[in-house]
Amino acid sequence: MSANEPAKPTPPVPAPPAKPMPRKLPTPAAAAPVAAAIPTPSTDAAEWGRVSEDGTVEVREGDTWRVVGQYPDGTPDEALAYFVRKYDDIAFKVVALEQRHQAGGASAADLVKQSNHLIEEATDAAAVGDLAGLRDRLTALTSSLSEATAQEAQQAKELVEQAIAERTALVERAEAIAARDLSKVQWKQVTAELTELFETWQAQQQSGPRLSKGISQQLWKRFRDARSTVDKARRAFYSELDDAHKTARDAKTRLVERAEALAPRGVDGIPSYRSLLDEWKNAGRAGRKADDALWARFKAAGDALYAARAEQAAAEEADSAPKIEARQALLEEAKAVADERDIKRARALLTRIQRQWDEVGRIFPRDKERALDDRLRVIEQALKAREDVDWKKNNPETKARANDMSSQLLEAIEKLESELAAAEKSGDKRAVKAASEALEARRTWLSALGG
Repeated sequence: MSANEPAKPTPPVPAPPAKPMPRKLPTPAAAAPVAAAIPTPSTDAAEWGRVSEDGTVEVREGDTWRVVGQYPDGTPDEALAYFVRKYDDIAFKVVALEQRHQAGGASAADLVKQSNHLIEEATDAAAVGDLAGLRDRLTALTSSLSEATAQEAQQAKELVEQAIAERTALVERAEAIAARDLSKVQWKQVTAELTELFETWQAQQQSGPRLSKGISQQLWKRFRDARSTVDKARRAFYSELDDAHKTARDAKTRLVERAEALAPRGVDGIPSYRSLLDEWKNAGRAGRKADDALWARFKAAGDALYAARAEQAAAEEADSAPKIEARQALLEEAKAVADERDIKRARALLTRIQRQWDEVGRIFPRDKERALDDRLRVIEQALKAREDVDWKKNNPETKARANDMSSQLLEAIEKLESELAAAEKSGDKRAVKAASEALEARRTWLSALGG
């Protein structure tokens, strides 16, 4: 450092804090308003501070002076100005806190906490100014916030109680799910319910009031245990389901391979394929993706067999066209059976047609063959009915019984005619009516017997 260069001032040394002296509490009228001016060194420094010859700075608090530090390398005004700025910093914080209170919206408990912190900062502070006044203003602010703080505390307590009730409700719902018969539940629905409960729990934990550690851990343990019970049952279910799917998948894979091996047999492989289809239905589920893939292969193997049958049926139907025409011609010829009065000649005609019918051979498709057979069967049944009636009329035993019955009826009729004549002669109306009714009945029976 050159001889002409001025020496740098030594930084001021704050004095150790002195024990604050007891002082009277200010009256409400003495409390400084929020808009009170912050003292400046030029006007208030001399009132609240003084500097000794050795640069020691003191602040007045009530009737006592307290050393706040030293400023040896500056003028008294500079020394006071330095410590006044320290005071201004604290006063600015006090004003800002009061303005926050007047603006509203701030938490009373937070304001009280900051006020108490500023009271500590203004106590024994290394600053020059009305420190006692600042503390009075902060004390008044704290007092005015006491009721609001109590209300906030009550509201906070109620919010905590509500949060506990809501968390408890979530726990009870989770425990109710865990208490179900988990072997019979729909796991998709249960998983969705439990996921919704867990997301609600997380949302309440993030946005809700903070619960005490003991209660929070107790509720979480219950929720976690219920969730663990459900998760364990779900894992067991899906493990068993995976095993069942694997068993079904292996069984269906073998069925597919057996079905594909039937391809060289063509139409003859269809009965075996139907048996495999029955086994497929009883093989169980292999999972949607595996089932779809295996079924596509299994169905393709069956489609190949049925395609071969369709080709064969088309060929057989083409071969059957002349046979169908031949049987239709025989049906036209068979119409003459009903017109033939001589039953023996009608039977001979139908027998010849039936023999020619069989010589035509099988017809495809089978439904067309059945339709033609049904038409011929109608003609056959009609002729058989005629033969039955003829047999009953021409049967010797039947005729003998009919003749004997006719003789008896003729004798009865002759007797009843005599009785009717006698009743008419005697004028017995009741006897006449009885004889007439009996005679009419006997004549009807005789007519039925062909007499």
